[in-house]
Amino acid sequence: MIERYTLPEMGNLWTENYKLKTWLQVEIAVCEAQAELGYIPSEAVEEIKAKANFDPKRVLEIEAEVRHDMIAFLTNVNEYVGDAGRYIHLGLTSSDVLDTALALQLVASTNVLLERLEDLIQAIRYQAQQHRNTVMIGRSHGIHAEPITFGFKLAGWLAEVLRHRDRLVNVRQRVAVGKISGAVGTYANIEPRVEAIACQKLGLEPDTASTQVISRDIHAEFVQALALLGASIERFAVEIRNLQKTDVLEVEEFFAKGQKGSSAMPHKRNPIRSERLTGMARILRGNAVAALENVALWHERDISHSSVERMILPDSCTLTHFMLVETTDLVKHLLVYPENMARNMNVYGGVVFSQRVMLTLVEKGMKREEAYAIVQSCAHQAWNKPEGNFRELISSDPRVTERLSKEQIEECFDPQRHLKHLDQIYQRLSI
Repeated sequence: MIERYTLPEMGNLWTENYKLKTWLQVEIAVCEAQAELGYIPSEAVEEIKAKANFDPKRVLEIEAEVRHDMIAFLTNVNEYVGDAGRYIHLGLTSSDVLDTALALQLVASTNVLLERLEDLIQAIRYQAQQHRNTVMIGRSHGIHAEPITFGFKLAGWLAEVLRHRDRLVNVRQRVAVGKISGAVGTYANIEPRVEAIACQKLGLEPDTASTQVISRDIHAEFVQALALLGASIERFAVEIRNLQKTDVLEVEEFFAKGQKGSSAMPHKRNPIRSERLTGMARILRGNAVAALENVALWHERDISHSSVERMILPDSCTLTHFMLVETTDLVKHLLVYPENMARNMNVYGGVVFSQRVMLTLVEKGMKREEAYAIVQSCAHQAWNKPEGNFRELISSDPRVTERLSKEQIEECFDPQRHLKHLDQIYQRLSI
């Protein structure tokens, strides 16, 4: 007797044994539906449920001879069931079982991914709370811009992964469709009522209008959702890699005792996990392209998609699962250096406060073009010079001091002015 599938970790969901379990689960659900409608004896269904089993090695042995995986599977099942096996697969085509069982695998896989995504959500949320007031420089084009907090940066990550949670919930519903409609999908040898009952037993919805297969736009959307999640993980990983650069060093991957960074250079502490995640995201994107290629099948079906899916669906699910686990651990143990953040923000005498100085001058009656030119000149004099000090240059410029007091100039260099509205963002995210 085959037990209903549970939710083991991802790898187990894509084993040959688990796949065959879902095949048998579909066959039994169809038999139960047929019996409920009076098309086959209930006693036969009970016998099938009691005896049905399979041996993956035996299935492969038969397949080597018949060159058809579903026939091999059914032959092996009937070796266990005996005479009642003649009621199995009545009116079905292989894709009825393959595609409906695949839906079960995809739903189960999405459930596991949602569990791991929730772990990542909580890890990011915690770090965003911890660093809500950890001031750092924001960057645009890779260049210092204006102050933010590290918690604010993480709030952006959190908003992104929450959207991915919504996408996975939606795509789980989208892939949860089965088809028991026979060759080319016309129900010529099986009633739509059988499909409806069987799908209900399996926790699926009948496909609206299948051909001999479920249309592959559904599967392409699933793989694209994983690729998009991978792209976000890559964004986080690239951010960590950039912030870990020696001349920045505002955050750093945890470096374990005994860990080595380089075979040649003992001082190295490399962001290897972030780099690994970056590479893995490329694989997911490539798989998404392959999934899109699967959509255009010939007429009512061909099997050009089958060989592709045998690779990209297990790989995408297991890879995304690994990436979520890896990213969660990376975020949980991320090393954050507020002192370096403060140092970097105030380099060249607080040149990043240039906009506030300009706007204050405008508020005091100076034309914007004139204020911009004065502030830019002082900023560029200070920029990228070891002795450069924007604050001193501003404070000693008579065109500035005739309009601004010493206290007013000092207020321009207060980072808190840039952070006063961030609470609204934290409130939106319940941080």
